[in-house]
Amino acid sequence: MLKKLDIYIIKKFLTTFFFTIILIICVIIVFDLSEKLEDFIKNEAPLKAIVFDYYLNLVPYFANMLSPLFVFISVIFFTSKMASNSEIVAILAGGIKFSRLLRPFLICAFFLAGLSYYLNNFLIPNANKNRLAFEEVYYRNKLRNYAQDIHMKINDNTYIYMTNFVIDMNMGNNFSIERFNEDGELEYKLLSDNVKWDTTINKWSITNYVERHIDGLNETIKRGVRKDTILDLKVGEFKRRVNYVTTMDYFELNDFIKEQKFKGSQQVVLYELEKYQRGAYPFATFILTLIAVAISSRKVRGGIGLHIGLGLLISFSYILFMKVSSTFAISAGLPAIIAIWIPNFLYSILAVILLKKAPK
Repeated sequence: MLKKLDIYIIKKFLTTFFFTIILIICVIIVFDLSEKLEDFIKNEAPLKAIVFDYYLNLVPYFANMLSPLFVFISVIFFTSKMASNSEIVAILAGGIKFSRLLRPFLICAFFLAGLSYYLNNFLIPNANKNRLAFEEVYYRNKLRNYAQDIHMKINDNTYIYMTNFVIDMNMGNNFSIERFNEDGELEYKLLSDNVKWDTTINKWSITNYVERHIDGLNETIKRGVRKDTILDLKVGEFKRRVNYVTTMDYFELNDFIKEQKFKGSQQVVLYELEKYQRGAYPFATFILTLIAVAISSRKVRGGIGLHIGLGLLISFSYILFMKVSSTFAISAGLPAIIAIWIPNFLYSILAVILLKKAPK
């Protein structure tokens, strides 16, 4: 059952958090609008679409992305003020243990972490669909596919290759297909100048091709100018931006990652980073809350200013560490789950150390 102390701290925590997050979101919207206003006017974006399709869906995205940072700052701010007013000293002197004092902080952290997890995995992906659709029409440059040497597995024994894919023409250059039998031996290979999605017949058209049918030591070669065929390949796969995964909820993202692993996509690590970040950032709320309480609960000569300065240093170092570890996953082959959770693990150790040194 919640006591007066719990209600007092919870009220302080949530009021400070939501006030700071609303304030910073207003600032972000002003700067974002000033940056993009020229593009909106040039592309004749309707005011209704700007407000409801773009900014209404942008707000939860930024609020959730910045929530761990502002949880930290909020706790630092109001707890430092309590310590400066000797409220923490009075609470501890009244016989309340420091571990008991942490309870309302953890209740708020649990609430905000749960809210963040829901937003990350369900609400924001749906909001991103409208936001990104708006950006494609009124803000972003025309989509280009810069991928080179595209290798893809389209079923259990068939692989395709193309040097690149031209979106404007729905065409892949230097296209080839290889099909293997159950023993892993090549039984069919096709080489062609290009493959193109024909929207009139809804089939892939292969031009200037050479087919090889291999049966043991026997081989049959066939040449042709054009071949219309059905492939287990969707032209839409080549027209996706990397941030397309941000429009997928938890279950859709899991299915998509399985599909891309099967096809041998080179972007799988980026999709896995997105998946694990959705769980790691909410968990960071607990860690940063504990660190903030441990730092700001002690009354010091520098007061609130010193606590906020130290808090900003720690919070920004956490964000920097998260970005650096993600880079190791992309560039050095570190498993995505380890790259994402390393900062949480190390800062959990820091939280324990600071809590042991906190005033009791």
